[in-house]
Amino acid sequence: MRLTSCCPWIRMEATPADRQPFPIDAMVVEDDSYLVLGAGTPVLEPSEHPLHLLHQAERLEPVMPGTVVVRSGPPLRLLAIVHHLERRPTWSEGWIREALDHVLHHVTTQNVRSLGLPPLGTVHGRLPLSRFMRLLEHRLTRRPPTSLHYLWLAVPPRLDLTGLKRFRAEN
Repeated sequence: MRLTSCCPWIRMEATPADRQPFPIDAMVVEDDSYLVLGAGTPVLEPSEHPLHLLHQAERLEPVMPGTVVVRSGPPLRLLAIVHHLERRPTWSEGWIREALDHVLHHVTTQNVRSLGLPPLGTVHGRLPLSRFMRLLEHRLTRRPPTSLHYLWLAVPPRLDLTGLKRFRAEN
């Protein structure tokens, strides 16, 4: 579904997360402060002794919520830290706003032309889709990334796209 963007040069498409509408240079992943939720990597047999791995895990420091961890690609992976699993709820709207700011900063500095973005706070949290869209529009208006031409809103399967249709009609 094509959405109207506050930035006329950005073609914004919303589709289910398993239906990528165009090739992307970077993909945002909703993650937590220990980088567990967005891991998406298969469990492999460890190459190091289990005690060594346990000692490493004990010294692991959490990543600050609201930040973005960059992983090389292709596509470039931007891990948006919007959850802290020791809190209830695990997410905060403030962290989502900060993470969006950091994502748009990386889009600009990395000269990203096409971005995949799940609605942060909706993949592993309960932020309403319409609220995320308002946060995104506000962030795009404040700091429009001129390099970005394609924005794919990768909607989780459990979310109904009718919320986006309503948002599209309101704006």
